[in-house]
Amino acid sequence: MADKTKSSSSFFNRSLTIHGHRTTDSTPKSHSLNPSLNRTTSITKFYNPVETSLKGKVKNLCRLFEGSKSSAKPTDPPQKHKSNKSVLSESRLSPFLSLNNSVIRLPGTEDRIVVYFTSLRGIRRTYEDCYSVRMIFRGFRVWIDERDVSMDSAYKKELQIAMGEKSSVSLPQVFIMGKHVGGADVVKSLFEIGELAKILKLFPVREPGFVCRCCGDARFIPCSNCSGSKKLYDEDEDRHKRCPECNENGLIRCPDCSS
Repeated sequence: MADKTKSSSSFFNRSLTIHGHRTTDSTPKSHSLNPSLNRTTSITKFYNPVETSLKGKVKNLCRLFEGSKSSAKPTDPPQKHKSNKSVLSESRLSPFLSLNNSVIRLPGTEDRIVVYFTSLRGIRRTYEDCYSVRMIFRGFRVWIDERDVSMDSAYKKELQIAMGEKSSVSLPQVFIMGKHVGGADVVKSLFEIGELAKILKLFPVREPGFVCRCCGDARFIPCSNCSGSKKLYDEDEDRHKRCPECNENGLIRCPDCSS
């Protein structure tokens, strides 16, 4: 019984077990028996291989990219860089050059911007292009000579003569300072790259919200001679005649804002 009590007391006596381990076992031996308790060895064991592997991978990648750069430097990048610059400059300057070197001219309009368009919505794409071009110019608040070919057939004849009497002419068509600029695609590209703003600086700017008092920016008014009926009564011949002053729609061009 005495031996049992001694063994149990020694087992539950923490100080004795701790001191017993310390007295009997030395520090290096405990580390060798339980290497997980050795903090330095565990850190070096788990982290050193990762660091070395990462460093090796980074070095290999650096060498790989440096080798590809050194091999590609003398041939590819300078040519690509120069070609991109040339293409960019040509794309930016081509609308300007086409404006200055335009062969198609519209006499008598060297002091204005002329836009041939249609207000009819029969062809949706054409109407949207005409509307967008007009809104672009109106956004700069410059005065525009808008010529609606659907309201006056004389405008259509003018455009066909200016374009060389081609069989089909797409709308809209823009002339600036008497020189042909192009259609909706050219005007939109000029607007996007900022060249249109440089060209329009040469023109005076109207007041915000300006509207023609005579026609309300419709560019046409009813004929005052026939009241838009296109007919006049000739008393000498006792019959109706065609009014010589209005167009096929019984309209005349606004004397204030239209040519």
